[in-house]
This record gives sequence, C-alpha cells and structure tokens, in this order.
Amino acid sequence: MPMTAPDIITLIKSALPDAEVEIQDLAGDGDHYAATVVSQTFQGKSRIQQHQLVYAALMGKMGGELHALALTTKTPEAPTKFY
Repeated sequence: MPMTAPDIITLIKSALPDAEVEIQDLAGDGDHYAATVVSQTFQGKSRIQQHQLVYAALMGKMGGELHALALTTKTPEAPTKFY
C-alpha cells in the first residue's frame, strides 16, 4: 500500500520537529512524490547529510511503501532587515 503525503510529513516532522515540509504527488498515483524540507537542523551539513537525515526519518520505507521521492532540502533563510 502506497504512503500518503500526510504520512510522509508526519514521519519527517517526527524526526525534524522544526521542519517545514511541502509534498507534491508527481504522478497522481501516491507512489511518486517530491518533497521540499526546510529545517534549521540542516545548518552546517552537506546536501548529502541533509538528505540522509530525511531518509532516516522515513524509517526504511523508501523503495517499499514509498517508491520515489525527489528531495530538496534547505535551511531557513534569515529574515530580511529593513532600516
């Protein structure tokens, strides 16, 4: 049974509580998703380390219940200061 977008969000947020997570169902089949994850936890980590954190949050479901996930990770942008 494929995972739902809310299931993916729940898993990611359980491991990265501060994360902002946006999910898109790419094919409309509940099997191919794109995720954008923004978390302060990613600060100072390489892109590979950031992705590893997200994949670890998915608890081994990649390749099984979750067939494909295009992943974008980033840190929150600092607020713009206006003087």
